[in-house]
Amino acid sequence: MIPLIELANKIGAKLENAALENLPITGIAPLNSANQDTISFFSNRRYRDDLINSKAAAIILKDSDKTFCKQAMLVMDNPYLGYARAAQLFHPLLHTPGIHKMASVEADAKIGKNVFIGAGCVVESDVEIGDNCQLIANVTLCAGTRLGKGVIIHPGAIIGSDGFGNANDDGKWVKVPQLGGVLIADDVEIGANTTIDKGSLDDTIIGRGVKLDNQIQIGHNVQIGEHTAIAGCVGIAGSTNIGSYCMIAGGVGISGHLDLVDYVHVTAGSIVLQSITKAGVYSSGTPLETNRQWHRNYHRFKSIDQMAKRLKKLEL
Repeated sequence: MIPLIELANKIGAKLENAALENLPITGIAPLNSANQDTISFFSNRRYRDDLINSKAAAIILKDSDKTFCKQAMLVMDNPYLGYARAAQLFHPLLHTPGIHKMASVEADAKIGKNVFIGAGCVVESDVEIGDNCQLIANVTLCAGTRLGKGVIIHPGAIIGSDGFGNANDDGKWVKVPQLGGVLIADDVEIGANTTIDKGSLDDTIIGRGVKLDNQIQIGHNVQIGEHTAIAGCVGIAGSTNIGSYCMIAGGVGISGHLDLVDYVHVTAGSIVLQSITKAGVYSSGTPLETNRQWHRNYHRFKSIDQMAKRLKKLEL
């Protein structure tokens, strides 16, 4: 249990109801199921009715939303951040220390302090794992992988697998050995079943604070800048450089040998076929519509080039 005033201080919020500052809080819950022992948060106005009717002991919210709240308030500019901080306080990641009797550790493995390696993980030779890393389960770190401090890797992720390199010999494919490694900086989180290929010569590099969702494919020699976030099912082809503080939404495909500057946001389902040299929000593709209407527009799309030529003649 955490006194409400202490909780407010730890998440960076201002408590507005001094009479309840010593109220013990046992956890955090959704607006519609929280009770007098738990707090909740409000950051989306679609849930205003849930806010009005909530029975939570206190609610994390913005100053502009205080009108709709009848209980104690934990006021801050970013309520979702407050929720994240509170959830970490009530649900810290805990692991039992020790080495399982069936564990097999190579003599040349370099493993830092307070590292957790879960069931079914494989750590090959020439791998370094920094302090406070967590390999949850069935994670594979291939030879030449380096993890900084505080890296979290979720089940099934594979780091340092061979990149897709093949040379064509008169119609037949000849494998190009992948000689680089993978460098993962501090405080990176990698989602379940995500794959990061080793570099062909230089390393594939994932910058500090990067957050990767599930089922992402990152090709060889890709570089991702600090604090970029990438959602699920994104594919990034080899030798592409993505800047810092970018946001790549789900299902995006990014071609190889491109450069994306800092602060680029690519919306869901987009295909990136050329470099992006200016920060901003980028989209491609067409929104969902009925199949009948899509077919009509598709046939019109095939005529755009001819229509443009006719229009150009008219303008002349």
